[in-house]
Amino acid sequence: MITKDLHIVGFRIGRETFGVPIELVHEIVRVPEITAVPDSPEYIEGVINLRGKIISVVDLRKRFGEREITWTKKNRILVAELEDKKVGLIVDAASEVIKLPRTDVDNPPNVFEEGELNYVTGVGKLNGRLIILIELAKILQRGELKRLGDLAEAAQSAASAGS
Repeated sequence: MITKDLHIVGFRIGRETFGVPIELVHEIVRVPEITAVPDSPEYIEGVINLRGKIISVVDLRKRFGEREITWTKKNRILVAELEDKKVGLIVDAASEVIKLPRTDVDNPPNVFEEGELNYVTGVGKLNGRLIILIELAKILQRGELKRLGDLAEAAQSAASAGS
């Protein structure tokens, strides 16, 4: 059986490098102006207009509980598709597309199986670095995803009503 390499998009939050399957990521963009949405959870930054499509933006750094959140020119938004909805995810930096042989991926340590951390699907080893592989759909539970989609739709209809 031939196992193909995993192709993942690597990104940084704090000092850690995370990875998600490349097929989920539509594009990586610089952080544009973000329109705040009232009464949204703390980690939802707001919405952006990406070539005429309104996309909800989640600050993954806040979602991961980062204490020190600094804005730099390296910040990026990963535009990912989850359950037919596009969502923008703010990260400290998006590094590169990484080819990872499946043999270099270990199952997540037990510490990741409990509660909130069940989104870790594995730990990849690359040139002495560890890459934490995550499942985006588990970071944003179903209810949150629906809410993000509703936020974007409401903003989209408000934008088209105004034009």
